[in-house]
Amino acid sequence: EFGVAVFVTNQVVANPDGMSFAKDSTKPIGGNIVAHASTTRLRLRKGRGENRIMTVYDSPTLAEADAQFAISASGVCDATE
Repeated sequence: EFGVAVFVTNQVVANPDGMSFAKDSTKPIGGNIVAHASTTRLRLRKGRGENRIMTVYDSPTLAEADAQFAISASGVCDATE
């Protein structure tokens, strides 16, 4: 309606119920409150060096996908090898 994006952050914790060999053993602590209040949820994690990986975690309009980028002294830029 107003064309404004709102960025909300959330913390993750280790999931003791998850198996130790699982790909992702973390879960967001915001639970259903944050999940239902958000249209699109993204997961950010550290890659190699200055690279970061963003994963579309939950979205009604976007398919699950990964995107890599880097954070440098000049700001956000393309991922480095």
